[in-house]
Amino acid sequence: MLKIPVKEGENIDRALKRYKRKFVKTTVKNQLNERKQFTKPSVERRAQVKKAQYIQSLRDAEEV
Repeated sequence: MLKIPVKEGENIDRALKRYKRKFVKTTVKNQLNERKQFTKPSVERRAQVKKAQYIQSLRDAEEV
């Protein structure tokens, strides 16, 4: 659960802005989207491998 202490005399819009920023940073949104639909473990592994290959290709291009 996210808690945002609202300071005395603080504008509610500013507090909402801080809440939204904190919400995005804590990746709660990503977790909620992942729970909406089941993904098979093999598909998750495939995505991880694909991401690792992409990052490695970027690093290889950087070295050259």
